Amino acid sequence: MNQDLMIRLFKSIEGSPSDDIVKVAERIIEEESKNGHTKVATRLKDILQKNIHTYTSFQGNLKSLLPKGVTIPTDKRYNVPLATHIEREKLRYEMILPDEVEDKIKRIEKEYVARERLKKMGLKPKQKILLYGAPGCGKSMTAERIAWNIGLPFLKVRFEAIISSYLGESASNLKKLFESLRQVPCVLLLDEFDFIAKARSKGQDVGEMHRIVNILLNLLEDYDAPGILVATTNFEGIIDFALFRRFDEIIEMPKPSKVEIVKLLQQSLSSINKDKEINWNVLGLKLRGFSAALIVKVAEDAAKISVVQGKKHLDQKHLLQSIAENTIFNKRK
Repeated sequence: MNQDLMIRLFKSIEGSPSDDIVKVAERIIEEESKNGHTKVATRLKDILQKNIHTYTSFQGNLKSLLPKGVTIPTDKRYNVPLATHIEREKLRYEMILPDEVEDKIKRIEKEYVARERLKKMGLKPKQKILLYGAPGCGKSMTAERIAWNIGLPFLKVRFEAIISSYLGESASNLKKLFESLRQVPCVLLLDEFDFIAKARSKGQDVGEMHRIVNILLNLLEDYDAPGILVATTNFEGIIDFALFRRFDEIIEMPKPSKVEIVKLLQQSLSSINKDKEINWNVLGLKLRGFSAALIVKVAEDAAKISVVQGKKHLDQKHLLQSIAENTIFNKRK
């Protein structure tokens, strides 16, 4: 191969030492050295090592986007972190959503990216988002996807650590968490938000949980951190009504339509050998009413059935068997 062309090729190679493309590049360097082309081999080796170093450094920074010096506060009684930091590489971000919902999520992401331009016009991006809908329809995953797409650290509030049986500690924990993140750009997820945001009614205990709702109202009203807060709930009807107007955007996450069901199945089975005669239309009809998470489970279970049976291809009957077996889970939703 022409030396200039080889050098240009090596400059485009990036990855970790364990990646196949890097191993192939190392073999080429060995061959060049054996053939007596020591200068070329040395040049290629330098280029490759530099690219590996740049790539691994970049990936290392992505794994922990939480700024240095930032620590997640803990409850004072048991020293348990009030939130969990989920590393970027573990975030789920590949989703299939209805067009209307996809457009709303993209708008949130685009507004955040354009926040400085909006600021110059006296405008603010949507920062407080409430997602509601049936279990398994992608509410938590949407929060992770937002963090992935805009490159922010992802923190998930631990309500089991927030809530205390001791008078005043729950409200104190909540305030401590919000205060600590006041200057930290991140996506903060309040999953199953209704756990602490139930409506205050005359028949409800007006003790600690009532106090937490009042604190939460103030925290949401004053929230001005440089990130995005996402709350999720399966039961929007039980959330205190006063909390709703504190959010900039409220989005329903519906169960997948037939078109989306087929896309979810095909995406989940993209790496599996499949029978060309599979009738996706029939499967889409049979899976109506299933959540996105359960549809993915159906696809994965069908794939396992075909593998265990020693089949070379996944076919319609494997998927139908999996649907029949998982219908019980759908009825319990």
